[in-house]
Amino acid sequence: MKVIYTDKSQIIASRVAKNLGAPLGRVKMSRFPDNELYIRADELDNETVIVSSLPDAESIVELLLLIDACEGSEVTLVIPYMAYARQDKQFNTGEPISIRAIATALSRGVARIITVNIHEPEVLKYFDAPTKNISIAPAIGEYIAGTGLENPLILAPDDGAWAFAKGVAAAHGWDCDHLDKTRLSGVEVTIEKKDVGVFGRHVIIVDDIISTGGTLATAAEMLAAEGAESISAACVHGVFSGGGYARLVAAGFSGVASSDTIERGCSLISAAPAIAEALRR
Repeated sequence: MKVIYTDKSQIIASRVAKNLGAPLGRVKMSRFPDNELYIRADELDNETVIVSSLPDAESIVELLLLIDACEGSEVTLVIPYMAYARQDKQFNTGEPISIRAIATALSRGVARIITVNIHEPEVLKYFDAPTKNISIAPAIGEYIAGTGLENPLILAPDDGAWAFAKGVAAAHGWDCDHLDKTRLSGVEVTIEKKDVGVFGRHVIIVDDIISTGGTLATAAEMLAAEGAESISAACVHGVFSGGGYARLVAAGFSGVASSDTIERGCSLISAAPAIAEALRR
């Protein structure tokens, strides 16, 4: 088995290879004069693991080319972060179901697919290959335990993230609760006042994705007013679009940590051990 990667997933791919004890292949990527992509993979094994997060459209094109380059090898596709996973419905006439189109295209030439905390697990039905979605909530719990914060309160920003928050807190016996959120726009939300017992507590808001940071910034204002000792955040996928990371810093977060599914300066948690374990099964 050999592990290869697309350009924006080099770090997590190298960690997956190390956890597996497998060689990390090299992938040459360049551009033709007309800006088209050129990709060439090293000599492949009979089994190939492609690790490719998809934070943008160019990464999707890279991955499609790399899958095609692996023809003749049994390919397991690992998608740590799956773009377009939130575009799973047609809201207006003439709109595509974006995740369906991308999943169908990526399934060609692939034996199986592994995703990490995909935002809507229901979208896995659009892949034409066997899929497995893994959760790194326990890894986030281990990271929080390593910070040394005494008896933190693990808080989900809404009911939809509560199960994830429970997965973070479970092994450590921490208190866990959720807020009640109403979304007004892509960046604007309201959060209803709720007694979650934050006075004097270290509060850590956890979610699968932090995008614009609007929800968490609104939550922080309320939690600070209720006397939280400190407020920090941890997530799987640190998208941080539209100045999302800076928005959290400005809102008073004492720390923000994400995983390496999208490689960021705050990627302090690795999904690689969980991915490697899923690959061994």
